[in-house]
Amino acid sequence: MGLFDKLKRAFAVSDPEESEEKRTEQEQEKKEESHAQESQTAKQVQEAPEDEAPVSQSGAETKEEQSDSEVTEDDEHGLEEQDLEVSEKEEQEVTDEQRYDQGLKKSRQGFGAKINALLANFRHVDEDFFDDLEETLIEADVGFDVAVKISDELRDEVKLRNAKAKKEVSDAIVEKLVDIYEEEGHEEDNSLHFATAGQPTVFLFVGVNGVGKTTTIGKLAHKYQQEGKKVLLAACDTFRAGAIEQLNEWAKSVNVDIVKKPAQSDPAAVVFDAVKKAKTENYDILLVDTAGRLQNKVNLMNELAKIKRVIQRELPESPQEVLLALDATTGQNALTQAKQFKDVTEVSGIVLTKLDGTARGGIVLAIRNELHLPVKLVGLGEQMDDLRTFDAEKFVYGLFKDLIAQPAK
Repeated sequence: MGLFDKLKRAFAVSDPEESEEKRTEQEQEKKEESHAQESQTAKQVQEAPEDEAPVSQSGAETKEEQSDSEVTEDDEHGLEEQDLEVSEKEEQEVTDEQRYDQGLKKSRQGFGAKINALLANFRHVDEDFFDDLEETLIEADVGFDVAVKISDELRDEVKLRNAKAKKEVSDAIVEKLVDIYEEEGHEEDNSLHFATAGQPTVFLFVGVNGVGKTTTIGKLAHKYQQEGKKVLLAACDTFRAGAIEQLNEWAKSVNVDIVKKPAQSDPAAVVFDAVKKAKTENYDILLVDTAGRLQNKVNLMNELAKIKRVIQRELPESPQEVLLALDATTGQNALTQAKQFKDVTEVSGIVLTKLDGTARGGIVLAIRNELHLPVKLVGLGEQMDDLRTFDAEKFVYGLFKDLIAQPAK
């Protein structure tokens, strides 16, 4: 089953008349079952021997109490723990879905508004319609390449389906978007990778100033600290005013350790001390903040290369991740930054921040299609727990569900 089919199934999209029919059938089945049970009970009462006294309600309760008392305290404790685990798991799943739903609200409404505006004056599918579609998709930040590709493929798809109604055309557009997104991410790895046992895991964070890189480090430190891991931060952005102080405040806030030196210090010297501390004091996670001066690519490239060499001299398998932080609110500018950083250093994944504050969530489609870089973390709100591991299906549901779930008009 494809992602689009899962999406339709998740929101139980069906013909209204068919749904009414099913409801009527279900109600009739319930009535028949209830009637059958009543008849069976009446029959049992009639067939029971007269000298057999019926079991009183209080007697039944006494038997139940005796049965309950046979359960040991250990069994009760085990059952309580199992129930608690299931409850926590269900709550976590619901929470994740709600976070994606709320975090993508602006993007969903913005995307839906653009598609609905396109279809508002819809009369029939012609070349003018496809020109307008391309323009609409580009405005929705899905990227020029994706917009052109969808427009070209829909020309044949719409004819093949003989799609004429607005809802049919809308479904065709969304299905094509989802299909392309799914195809491009077929072998994509959205998971974060960790070091082998006994070695600290090192995540290197890159990105221009102001995208939420330091905040992401702070929130991720909190997440791992809450999981019982020993976390260390390294303040290697030594030339930006206030960068060291900002990371230091996060370290205090989430109660983790930090390695820092005075402003203007050599970033490689900071990371050297941090790696040494992480190894000798058995830290589980080392999160490294770096500079983001893209205006001077050569210097930044040399600086990041030096930091990586220092890390690998002590920990040959590290860093396990080089994560590029991008601000979702900047739309296509984020895509440009990603392309530039790919030229500067090897990037293993994207952290997409401030997704809840923008209507430009379509940028995820452009990142996957044009950069082939996996999105690994997303910022879905301002709360400490709103930094979430990226889930492609939940993202697609959150972005497109209004267009799929709405009834045909």
